[in-house]
Amino acid sequence: MNWNNALQDYQFYLKIEKGLAKNSIESYSRDVQKLVNFLEEQQIQISPLKINQEIIQQFIYETSKLINARSQARLISGLRNFFDFLIFEDYRKENPTDLIEAPKIGRKLPDTLSIQEIDILINHIDLSEPQGERNRTILETLYSCGLRVSELINLQISDLFFEEGFIKVIGKGNKQRFVPINEQTQKYILLYIKSIRNKIKIQKGYEDTLFLNRRGKQLTRVMIFTIIKNLAEKANIKKKISPHTFRHSFATHLLERGADLRAIQQMLGHESITTTEIYMHLDKSFLKKVLHNFHPRK
Repeated sequence: MNWNNALQDYQFYLKIEKGLAKNSIESYSRDVQKLVNFLEEQQIQISPLKINQEIIQQFIYETSKLINARSQARLISGLRNFFDFLIFEDYRKENPTDLIEAPKIGRKLPDTLSIQEIDILINHIDLSEPQGERNRTILETLYSCGLRVSELINLQISDLFFEEGFIKVIGKGNKQRFVPINEQTQKYILLYIKSIRNKIKIQKGYEDTLFLNRRGKQLTRVMIFTIIKNLAEKANIKKKISPHTFRHSFATHLLERGADLRAIQQMLGHESITTTEIYMHLDKSFLKKVLHNFHPRK
């Protein structure tokens, strides 16, 4: 088995067995491709079935000169997954990355916006333009439902169950979940559909897509990033924010108001509760309030 065949099999495995999205598959594939490129540059001819820890350690050492600790840890994790796949398929007996230690990195706390900052951002949207109504609806949906940007742009009209108060979201690995949506955000979406979206000449294949660009096609991730970046500059908000910032703010604000962590986990679509626990970066005054309100020895 050569590297090209192994990589193709791995990509198929990630898509079919793991159900990963295209972006995730590309990310995992890049980790392996970096190793392949290194072997070619060093003129090291060895198959994925025979490569050993020493060669991979050399690759990690050379790569670490060009990337930070977090990227290095991510690279080692990606390679470990690849060799775990080869073991799973009985191509190898051992994982050559098992004894390679990833650099210790601190957990990066997500940036959040205050409620006031979110209001300021939304208030700086020019509602006199058709895209303004759409952009306000996008931001309100991101914040009120805690969606990933990929989940937002793939949202369909047929995914809206307003009578029940939920929307259906397709998350990572094509996993479905139902997320509650408040009445105010429902009103913004219905207003956008009736007053803006209905006037767009919709291209074939996008008839059910909720958020569209001027040409009647699905919005891109880059476009959502650009909308938010431009708004932040206009509102003079200095924080480095992205669509994911609204998701972080959604979880943090719920937690600060006493929401159950497992309920937040379900709404965010996190497979593990440990991923949700990153939002426990709360100030001491809030923790004191929780203790006072809920402990029997007040």
